[in-house]
Amino acid sequence: QVRLVESGGGLVQTGGSLRLSCVASGGAFGTDTMGWFRRAPGKEREFVASVKWGGVETYYADSVKGRFTISRNNPSNTVFLQMNSLKPDDTATYYCAGAKPGGLFSYWGQGTQVTVSS
Repeated sequence: QVRLVESGGGLVQTGGSLRLSCVASGGAFGTDTMGWFRRAPGKEREFVASVKWGGVETYYADSVKGRFTISRNNPSNTVFLQMNSLKPDDTATYYCAGAKPGGLFSYWGQGTQVTVSS
């Protein structure tokens, strides 16, 4: 069973940047699609970004395109989310998740809190 641990969240002002990290342990990781999701208070969890195993094919929610960048380093079992030009609407708990080839996102981290002050 792959275990995911996120870090890098915090409090930042509007326009600031944060870099989230997600380290996987306990199982194979290199062939999985990895993603970031977020849940804001009172809202449903939403997709933020994903990256396929090769690190080249990426997808983003429209709300973060041009501001967030997802990347991965397979030798270190780590996925990153670089977040720039942060807005108060980006305030949420951010979750890392993994999907086996051809499958849905099936394993999740505990989340890291991001708060953007206006």
